[in-house]
Amino acid sequence: MRTRKRTESGISSSEGGIGRLPASGAVVTVLLTAAMAFSMMQLFLIGALGPRLVDELDISRTELGLTTTVGFGIAALLSPVAGGLVDRVGPRRCLVALFLLVAVSLTLIGAAPGTAVLLSAVGLGGLPQALANPATNKVILAVVPSGRRGGVTGWKQSGVQFGAFAAGFPLSVLAAVVGWREAVWTAAGLAGVAAAWSIGVLPPDRASVAAPHDAERPAVRPRGVVGRLALYSLLLGCGIASVNTYLALFGSQRVGLSPTVAAVLVAVLGIAGIGGRVVWSRAAGRPGRGEVLPAVLAAGAVGAALTLFVAVRVPVLVWVAAVAVGSFAVAANAVSMVLVIRQAAPGRAGRDSALVSAGFFAGFAVGPPLFGVLVSAAGYGPGWLLVAAEFAVAVAVAAPMGLGSARVPERART
Repeated sequence: MRTRKRTESGISSSEGGIGRLPASGAVVTVLLTAAMAFSMMQLFLIGALGPRLVDELDISRTELGLTTTVGFGIAALLSPVAGGLVDRVGPRRCLVALFLLVAVSLTLIGAAPGTAVLLSAVGLGGLPQALANPATNKVILAVVPSGRRGGVTGWKQSGVQFGAFAAGFPLSVLAAVVGWREAVWTAAGLAGVAAAWSIGVLPPDRASVAAPHDAERPAVRPRGVVGRLALYSLLLGCGIASVNTYLALFGSQRVGLSPTVAAVLVAVLGIAGIGGRVVWSRAAGRPGRGEVLPAVLAAGAVGAALTLFVAVRVPVLVWVAAVAVGSFAVAANAVSMVLVIRQAAPGRAGRDSALVSAGFFAGFAVGPPLFGVLVSAAGYGPGWLLVAAEFAVAVAVAAPMGLGSARVPERART
């Protein structure tokens, strides 16, 4: 006989059919992936449409670059608040709010007459960024059976890469045909549609309960794990953001690629990131493996950054490095979210997710400026060594989690 229980997020989930997604599981996965894609859509579109914005709005490249700092900086500051909000009011309401805030932010960007409105719109877009991981992780805890959470987490984390692709290709093509403002407003309309869709897909939020929602979850949770993952994510964010920001420029200035071919490097990195996030997140969902993978993936990221360093003299290696950064560094962020979902204490999944996300966003705000200053002073070689050092420290931060997991008897983990 099938029974139903209420989870800590307040969404009902079935105790029957453990190990399988509910009937609408695929739809929920697509919705969560869309939420992650839309949460950063304003930054992706500004990057993709940058030349048009600079020409029409008469803004400088420095002012355009401020959009990234403002967006990630506000997301980092708001993440702890957003996490508590998700825990209090429920993930369904917060996902609807996420899509609506994205729609408003994109509408303002499309109507922006200059820098002030543009930066204000991007600042508003920091809130959906802050809501994204806490709300989507709470939904996964509520409606996805434990055996499938790793795979679903990998797909939804890949939404960031799908969002970048949507901004860089179909919406950019639309901008060339009908105008950049109309393309941005089209994205705003799609975000509004997604808000309505989420209401139809997800069950209503209910009052949270204090009892543990998952029999697998440990009775005593080490609070240091979240802090360690937040620091790990900060270091990952510094390195990943530096590569994302400067890889195409490096390919053009030092490797000898044309601007068009250099841009393909970023696409290769993104595709590798999608595959890496799905594959490694599924592996992290298996007992005993999740805690070991962050250090392993960060070590792979060190190798990727060192490959970029060597590519200064052996240009063809830049393609290998792009694949490696996506497969290891980008994937490591998704594995962090799998661990947050597994380790979250009852009633704290939103706040714990938000703290880890805040670290990642802070890294994205801090990393590229540091890299840019170093490259201007000493060249790309030292810059890639800085990225390798950031990833190496991430290995040191993550390693104790794997060692601690190895000391826990298998019976205690299952």
